[in-house]
Amino acid sequence: MEINSDFLHRALKYYFGYDEFRRGQEEIVGSILKGQPVLAVLPTGAGKSICFQLPSLLLKGVTLVISPLISLMKDQAENLTKKGIPAAYLDSSMTGNAYGKILYDVLNKQCKFLYVAPERLSNEQFIAFAQKANITMIAVDEAHCVSQWGRSFRKDYYQIPNFIRLLPRKPLLAAFTASATPDVRMDIIERLEMKNAKQVITGFDRVNLYFEVQRTYDKQRSLLEYLANHKDECGIIYCATRANVETITQLLLENGYTAIRYHAGLTPTERRDNQNTFIEERANIVVATNAFGMGIDKPNVRFVIHYNMPKDLESYYQEAGRAGRDGKASECILLYSREDSKINNYLIENGEGDSEVKKAEFRLLEQMSIYCNTSVCLRRYMLQYFGEEFQGNCGNCGSCKQNKKADWRRFFGI
Repeated sequence: MEINSDFLHRALKYYFGYDEFRRGQEEIVGSILKGQPVLAVLPTGAGKSICFQLPSLLLKGVTLVISPLISLMKDQAENLTKKGIPAAYLDSSMTGNAYGKILYDVLNKQCKFLYVAPERLSNEQFIAFAQKANITMIAVDEAHCVSQWGRSFRKDYYQIPNFIRLLPRKPLLAAFTASATPDVRMDIIERLEMKNAKQVITGFDRVNLYFEVQRTYDKQRSLLEYLANHKDECGIIYCATRANVETITQLLLENGYTAIRYHAGLTPTERRDNQNTFIEERANIVVATNAFGMGIDKPNVRFVIHYNMPKDLESYYQEAGRAGRDGKASECILLYSREDSKINNYLIENGEGDSEVKKAEFRLLEQMSIYCNTSVCLRRYMLQYFGEEFQGNCGNCGSCKQNKKADWRRFFGI
């Protein structure tokens, strides 16, 4: 197969209807097709999926996509199916017949993409199947879950290299994430044994997003004041606990807002129905824990509010990045009180993990706390945290707005 820019552009148009690649996509696709392992860091909404879907469609065999959430697997598999591309996902709640039919389709070349959770890779029945299937590529989605120095650490991701060694032929390997510090990127490469990996980092900046930290003693009042100025807009409100989700959802309903809840304590049916209600715009606001949002492609989210401070900047930036995926101006607001740091300290101290893991979590929490209390440009602080140089001030964050106001007052001696 001759790989050149013209060929890749024609393939992009044929399969997905796009005339041009977004930043970084062509480089990633080309590197994969040349057989080089790739770690790609692209911001939320930058088109990560096409980076592994397009090369897979140009190759024989099936692509195994390893993904952390059933909702994420389901959405991506269904989106491919709507385009006429055969795709499926494996869910532990499936009947034996449904599960077996999917494996049968893969073995008989009736399925091009198979989405699985990392836990599936240690299942003996699945390993036996994989050894018979023609797996030519493995795509690791949400690859930050591989690293114990990042957020959302999932130990089952460690099974990927062992699983690959059991296959009769070594497949192409590509890993994707929207946010990873230099240390996390190196940890991903080491854990996945991606020797000589090509790193493609397109930049973390989302210029259409406005960032602000509101320091408040009355979060409910601050929340309602914000929403009063953004009526009829679509938004996500993140809470740290299920209890807060229930409380804030009830608060919004009592104040006339069309709000639905989403957390892991709900039944799968209710979570799915509520997610669809939000996507189909039968409700403007979803109040959720971090169980919501990964892989949700809703372009017109105008605001993301964090009712509680997350434990790390990776989580915050990933979740806040669900705003403004259509490129239009959107706001990311974090409601902060000193109690947030105390609660997160308690959760880490009493959580799982050895002393080294907790030490890393405290270090991440410290950076998050600095973000909530700093007077410097918030965008610059975050981008430098992720290893990206940013000179000057952005002029589009709460700190820049306050500093500009302070300069104006000092000029007039007020």
